[in-house]
Amino acid sequence: MPKVGMEPIRRSALVRATIAEIGAAGNLEVTVGQIAKRAGMSTALAHHYFGGKDQIFLAAMRHILREFGAEVLQALGQATTPFARASAIIQSSFATSCFAPATISAWMTLYAQSQSSVETKRLLKLYQRRLHSNLTHALRPISKHPERDAHTLAALIDGLYLRAALSSACDPKDACDAALQTLQTLIESDQ
Repeated sequence: MPKVGMEPIRRSALVRATIAEIGAAGNLEVTVGQIAKRAGMSTALAHHYFGGKDQIFLAAMRHILREFGAEVLQALGQATTPFARASAIIQSSFATSCFAPATISAWMTLYAQSQSSVETKRLLKLYQRRLHSNLTHALRPISKHPERDAHTLAALIDGLYLRAALSSACDPKDACDAALQTLQTLIESDQ
């Protein structure tokens, strides 16, 4: 008989193990068995909870997106000006929980998998629309071109993640500072 209340604990363990395994491999070329072993359970149990590797990966990315959303909400709660709101979104993108090496590998895997998986592409589009919308909203009072500037900043954030994935020397503070400097330059060019 299954232990009552274990499902959320096991699902969470599998999600964390998936992120760690992707981080170790640098891609989704991991097996459900490897994920299950890292989580301390059987492969059959992992399949029972998620069905397969793709479903576990999607659950892991939803977890990462929830963490990012929490970072953004917390930062926006302290922002009092439009510039501070835009800065908060950028800073949240490079927060420790969002810019950890394993998380960066998961993001790169999301981008790669979106080329061949409808569900993964849907999740990526959702993230991209939300980021663009939040940046546009923050920039609207201070930019003559809020849509364009939001697109530029979102592309810069993605590019800095790509650079981090390809180089172990990419520091989140340096990446954040570069994005904030670009924000400042975009706003100043509209004056």
